[in-house]
Amino acid sequence: MKKEQVVNCQFSVWYPIFKKHTIKSLILPLPQNVIDYLLDDGTLVVSGSDHNTQQTQTNNSDSDAEEDIQWSDDETTTTVTAPEFPEFTSKVLEAINALGGRVFPKLNWSAPRDANWIALNSSLQCHSLSDIFLLFKSSDFITHDLTQPFLQCSDQDSPDPVINYELVLRKWSELIPGGEFRCFVKENKLIAISQRDYTQYYQHVLKQEEQISQAVQEFFSQHIQYNFLDEDFVFDVYRDSQGRVWLIDLNPFGEVTDSLLFSWEELTCGGETAHQQEGPAFRCTTSDVTVQPSPCLSYRIPRDFVDLSTGEDAYKLIDFLKLKKSQQEESEEEEEEEEENAPQ
Repeated sequence: MKKEQVVNCQFSVWYPIFKKHTIKSLILPLPQNVIDYLLDDGTLVVSGSDHNTQQTQTNNSDSDAEEDIQWSDDETTTTVTAPEFPEFTSKVLEAINALGGRVFPKLNWSAPRDANWIALNSSLQCHSLSDIFLLFKSSDFITHDLTQPFLQCSDQDSPDPVINYELVLRKWSELIPGGEFRCFVKENKLIAISQRDYTQYYQHVLKQEEQISQAVQEFFSQHIQYNFLDEDFVFDVYRDSQGRVWLIDLNPFGEVTDSLLFSWEELTCGGETAHQQEGPAFRCTTSDVTVQPSPCLSYRIPRDFVDLSTGEDAYKLIDFLKLKKSQQEESEEEEEEEEENAPQ
């Protein structure tokens, strides 16, 4: 995988080529101050200029009540000022409205799929810039795009191409996971098709394997083959209830892209399964027994934290409060002892 291949798989490069065959989207240049904010490890604080965002107000007369958030204890007060991106916020809200009020966000390459656990209803659906910031700042995939897009390229000795980062907003569509497939192309030949959501068993996929494979092959030969800038690449498609195939994404042909139910060794080295048959190899989860855990689970917070934050487990919350009270009492006792033993 070369750096040029990674560059060619940017959304703004392939979208104009295949615009007729994919979901309507809008692309906005990402200002440097927004990039800096996304890479900042500090607490997420969103601006009150986003009309969909609720801002906690303070009673501090010396500060701007609508722009500051305060956390207080008995000894200290910390003030965190929300960053302001008025022009960018306006453009984002305008784009969201133009796309129907609900969007799926991503950067040049990646979407924050590893951060859906932090969003409402575990969905990547966004209605505002604050929704997007919450997902982006919680995503390792987004951080990778911003900091190490060429990490696994073979031509590391060559200079990194200059990247103009962009916010991609895609019109929200309710895609059924069982209709998504990942397709692997080598030397402009479709060599393999994998069920995208291999963590679940979809009975209809197994029953319609031949029809699905045929539909994807026809879509590839009619619209994709020889039209992309590279001859080795990976593309994702969605087959809707009417049997129509849509292009969802394009990715580099290399280990930076998840090979799903195949291995990169068999895809790149002329493995028997992927190459020594007439049509592309097709793989799907064949039964409930072969269901696998989602690879994004490792990015989630412990279940106990979720229970505490949502109040779903009352006993855990009570135990937690008792523990905090006990710790506070112990701390107070230690302070009293220190005061008694202090020299007069």
